[in-house]
Amino acid sequence: MLKAATTTFIAIVTSFLFFSSPPKSFYHSLFISDSLADNASISQHLYILTRRPHVAGTQANAEAAAYVLSILTSYNIGSHIASYDVLLSYPVSRSLTLTRPPPNPPITFDLRQEIYDGDPYADVADEVMPTFHAYAKSGTVSGPVLYVNYGRVEDYMTLKEMGVNVTNNVVLARYGQIYRGDIVSNAYEAGATGVIIYTDRKDYGGGGGDAKWFPDDKWMPPSGVQVGSVFTGPGDPTTPGWPSRGACERLSDKEVVKGGDVPLIPSLPVSAADGEAILGSIAGQIANDDWQGGKDAPVYRVGPGPGIVNLSYTGKEVISTIQNVIGVIEGAEEPDRFVILGNHRDAWTFGAVDPNSGTAALLEIAQRLQKLQKKGWKPRRTIVFCNWDAEEYGLVGSTEWVEENREILASRAVAYLNVDCAVTGAGFHASATPQLDELIKQATQQVQDPDNSSQTIFDSWAASSNGPMIGRLGGGGSDYASFVQHVGVPAADMSFGKGYPVYHSMYDDFIWMKKFGDPMFHRHVAGLFSYYFI
Repeated sequence: MLKAATTTFIAIVTSFLFFSSPPKSFYHSLFISDSLADNASISQHLYILTRRPHVAGTQANAEAAAYVLSILTSYNIGSHIASYDVLLSYPVSRSLTLTRPPPNPPITFDLRQEIYDGDPYADVADEVMPTFHAYAKSGTVSGPVLYVNYGRVEDYMTLKEMGVNVTNNVVLARYGQIYRGDIVSNAYEAGATGVIIYTDRKDYGGGGGDAKWFPDDKWMPPSGVQVGSVFTGPGDPTTPGWPSRGACERLSDKEVVKGGDVPLIPSLPVSAADGEAILGSIAGQIANDDWQGGKDAPVYRVGPGPGIVNLSYTGKEVISTIQNVIGVIEGAEEPDRFVILGNHRDAWTFGAVDPNSGTAALLEIAQRLQKLQKKGWKPRRTIVFCNWDAEEYGLVGSTEWVEENREILASRAVAYLNVDCAVTGAGFHASATPQLDELIKQATQQVQDPDNSSQTIFDSWAASSNGPMIGRLGGGGSDYASFVQHVGVPAADMSFGKGYPVYHSMYDDFIWMKKFGDPMFHRHVAGLFSYYFI
């Protein structure tokens, strides 16, 4: 099972890479054999990378970059750090108070994620950054609270049809369906003064009721908070279109705001428990059925009020140094043509799924390719390994690198292959530009399904697909965006599993991955094999 499953992100790389005297099949077979490595090595990479929280711009993330650099260098892959000085956002203070009708006393929320009994990371829990939204507007707002479902444009249309006025209220939205930055932007356009975004148990907590949560099950604990950026643009907000190097020209604060990609009202993320407490203070019309919560949840009403919230947030934006780690294996036949493999490293907390499942796979690919070189293999084209920084803030590291290397990438890059949340569970998923569709299908036909040894990944994938097997790379979901949208490089993004409950919370740690995401690390290894054959 270990050897069979040791076969998905690498199958997609081979067609671009191989040039050698023995046939390609010889190296294919060697690559997927356990003689080059085993599941333990990829597990060890993930464990080391997730020992501490490592937000972009922090010392912990610089140490993670040094680890990636040292591993690539130890594989005799020429590697270097590509640094940029970019605008990052950090919390200084935040508070949230709910005033309820008498005789109910007011609630001041502690805005903390709880350590669970036996948490092996309790010793570094104080390094977890306070829950916040990156680039959120600093300010204090107070007003009746209004429930807006997922905060989509159509949700505000529904409220208008119900005769509910959003203006001058603080809205409560639940995570899901759309990007959190769009939740804040839509609230501003509707006239709200502030936004609270909570994690509903229906979507992330196992449906509510008597469902268990991490560490007993995969679901988000009641105190879990999904943090993240609310910036809606790509790259450093102060250098749109050019790289953030040293004393380069930068937009002023007013120009950044005028650009329209930073939020114009304050916001905070909160837990399911806090969101439910706020929902309990809202009266008014009963929300539609599809706006309601999960099993045993109270009836959701839209308000506004009578509960009144006071939301205060102060953040700081500072120019910080980020570090992309770049490694290169020169091609033998077409050295001036590049196949680029990318994954980001920075995480909001421990980042076992997002993003370091992908980082671990990237390092495993590098190790196996280095061992193939010792046996005479040479890549046809140059392979570039890219370990990005500050993706979580808005694809910053990859965007700055693409902006700096735009001309050479436009003329020489053959493809960009991206992995972000490489493993969240069972089931293969891929999105790509159309040029790579057939290659992905061919690759997955060569790789055994890690969860069903009787068939290939392609077989399982095809059987489970209700629509098109391969999605399209729209929006700015991960680091492929700059390659596709700025330079026009063919690209693919792949994963095992699709979404996971503890996303962007402090519970996205090595224990969650080992218990629920990929207990035997079969999916990690199968993923990197598909990547290779592409």
